[in-house]
Amino acid sequence: MKTKNLLTVAAVSAGLAFSVTAQAHGNKKEEQTLNKSDVPAAVQQAAQTNIKGQNIVRWEKEGANYEAIFNQNGKEMALTIDPNGKLLGRHNEAKENEGTASKY
Repeated sequence: MKTKNLLTVAAVSAGLAFSVTAQAHGNKKEEQTLNKSDVPAAVQQAAQTNIKGQNIVRWEKEGANYEAIFNQNGKEMALTIDPNGKLLGRHNEAKENEGTASKY
């Protein structure tokens, strides 16, 4: 009887460990740096409209969406734009890299 209980506890523990590991990997964002030529025209136009004369320093793709990273007042900022050119958000890129990004 003790062996059966021990095996049950071991199986439940292994399942919980696997689920926590899988969940941690699921939360990780996959960012891909892009060349400007790989960014759809609608996304580029939306970025230019919203950064008001600032220069884009790099493009990234995160999931299906694009990020235009630019410098504003000494801070690295980013716009998140969907593939159709809809602005989804703006955030401080440095805070995102720290894991504490706040959208505003």
